[in-house]
Amino acid sequence: MTLSPESRTLTLRHCLHDNGRTIHLHAAVIMPDHTHLLFTALRDAEGWTFALPEILRAIKGASARSVNKLTGRTGPVWQDESFDHVLRGDETLRETIDYIRQNPVRKGLVEKPEDYQWLWVEECGAGS
Repeated sequence: MTLSPESRTLTLRHCLHDNGRTIHLHAAVIMPDHTHLLFTALRDAEGWTFALPEILRAIKGASARSVNKLTGRTGPVWQDESFDHVLRGDETLRETIDYIRQNPVRKGLVEKPEDYQWLWVEECGAGS
């Protein structure tokens, strides 16, 4: 499924909704056919880290319901699986944010990352 501009806006809103609740969002980009999120899972009231499947199920479920309502469709919007990646010692948050920022440029959608409407990067610049 290719996401319309309106569907990308809804999806970005859902990603931002969980920022500060279950995740600390560092960057997000909603592409026409996939999404990149970089976040740190937060802890619940009992001190347990929110689980990745729980986080993704909430974001994917809420955004899929909104996209389906907008488009008049039913059924899945997102793949069941996700391609998650834990940052290792030789990768930095800044490098990963830059990779996410450049995604719309690499796909030829814009010339500069800041011109892409469905890109969000935390203001503090990757926590550095």
